[in-house]
Amino acid sequence: MSQDPRNEGKRLSALKALEFVEDGSIVGVGTGSTVAFFIEGLADMKSRIKGAVSSSEQSTRLLEKAGIEVFDLNHAGTLPLYVDGADECDPHGRLIKGGGGALTREKIIAAASRRFVCIVDPSKEVDVLGRFPLPIEVIPMARSYVAREIVARGGQPVWRDGFTTDNGNVILDVHNWSITDPVALERELNQLAGVVCVGLFAARAADVVIVGANVRQG
Repeated sequence: MSQDPRNEGKRLSALKALEFVEDGSIVGVGTGSTVAFFIEGLADMKSRIKGAVSSSEQSTRLLEKAGIEVFDLNHAGTLPLYVDGADECDPHGRLIKGGGGALTREKIIAAASRRFVCIVDPSKEVDVLGRFPLPIEVIPMARSYVAREIVARGGQPVWRDGFTTDNGNVILDVHNWSITDPVALERELNQLAGVVCVGLFAARAADVVIVGANVRQG
């Protein structure tokens, strides 16, 4: 698996993130291929932590298979650490997430955590967000309305047909946006009726970004 240079970058990022895990804590865990490496490393130190809060059914299965107890966020309280990957990351630690469809739960856990550590390989770094289509989770009956509102703002929404989120909603992937003010766009899209979550993590950006073995502040 690690023969692919991108996978090696993911693995190095994930292993570096383990250094931020506090003994006796409950760790917020994201979703995706890079996070899978983090869960592997977390399994090797599971005796040092209390457990984890998971952002997706996929990660829950991996955590439970590794013998790590999974807590409900409502019972865990504020988390000291949330570790997750990203589809894109700009120089300010602002992200596009949601390629795997878990953006809503990921955003909730990020908001409930004191420190958000983002782990990526170098291919995810961009100067301006938007090369990767922006996922937006939408209540099914609002899909067409939200799509029209996005078109009016210059975006090209594509329904992720056949995909349903863990929350029972649908996703629109928005192409053709160069996102120069991600905080403002995130705020604007959040106001559209029927939008559950926007895959822009800008108002709550990453505090730390790990690219390979290199650590920088968000």
